[in-house]
Amino acid sequence: MTDLLEPPAPGAATSGDPATDTLLATLRAQVLDRGEPATEQQVLACLRLADDAVPALLQLAHEVRMRWCGPEVEVEGIVSLKTGGCPEDCHFCSQSGQFTSPVRAAWLDIPSLVEAARQTAATGATEFCIVAAVRGPDARLMAQVKEGVAAIQAAVDIQVACSLGMLTQEQVDELAAIGVHRYNHNLETARSNFTNVVTTHTWEERFDTLRMVREAGMEVCCGGILGLGETLEQRAEFAVQLAALEPDEVPMNFLNPRPGTPFGDLPTMAASDALRAIAAFRLALPRTILRFAGGREVTLGDLGAQQGMLGGVNAVIVGNYLTTLGRPATGDLEMLEQLKMPIKALGQAL
Repeated sequence: MTDLLEPPAPGAATSGDPATDTLLATLRAQVLDRGEPATEQQVLACLRLADDAVPALLQLAHEVRMRWCGPEVEVEGIVSLKTGGCPEDCHFCSQSGQFTSPVRAAWLDIPSLVEAARQTAATGATEFCIVAAVRGPDARLMAQVKEGVAAIQAAVDIQVACSLGMLTQEQVDELAAIGVHRYNHNLETARSNFTNVVTTHTWEERFDTLRMVREAGMEVCCGGILGLGETLEQRAEFAVQLAALEPDEVPMNFLNPRPGTPFGDLPTMAASDALRAIAAFRLALPRTILRFAGGREVTLGDLGAQQGMLGGVNAVIVGNYLTTLGRPATGDLEMLEQLKMPIKALGQAL
């Protein structure tokens, strides 16, 4: 990671450039003091900052996170109930049945699901997410999810989330009724870039699921992946589109190119660009859980992850992801201890 930036100095407030300092002063009054989100043009200006201005940007984003979210970090684990064989063509995803990637369809049994939840809870996590690679759940998958959620609730003291693709109103109501706490459905990228990433369904279809989830009383988890060929303008567009949705949580993924997918040859995002994005998204979403998710290992490494935690991030997925390796949970927990960031307790999360 040769392009990582020097960590922000405590109390850093200026960059030395008058235009940048004016931008940061405006954002300090607007976002930090009044809690008003950054606008699309302000987010874009942050994404365009020179490297020597980024430490001051990260410092401001960290102050915003501390003021409007507090010091606690929410820890989550995820597991795939149904892996591979998805009919959709999300160009970044190795679980699509349309590509030649090495991932093949597989199902996880309920005892293994419960054990994964138990291991996740042992890390101090408050959230466990059941994920399935599908366009949307069929009757078989819904039955397994209901059985799995009940088994986890009986055996493990942890909140259960789900990510099962696009839902019908009936399915939304079923998940809410069985006690699913939060539902993840990512918009993936800016609306203007969506058709370059997915062609088998629309951005609007995804948005409809999120609307029904919120109306049913479940928390909304919605983010995406940065580095999908979007422009800086589209990255800023995406940040404010997420802010308009008012999600409870935004997972920030960075493309980890997968062999056999249409995006398999795209470059990984520069670490300095990833840090700009983290800080800019925090300023656009001052009160939202901003979670480190997939791709941070290859994009940022250990030092960059620490800088991200000091630049607006206040939640992490620990352990492995769906088809890629993450950092060991112990590594993330040690990092949080070093940074003196307390893990959010289950009682606080309820």
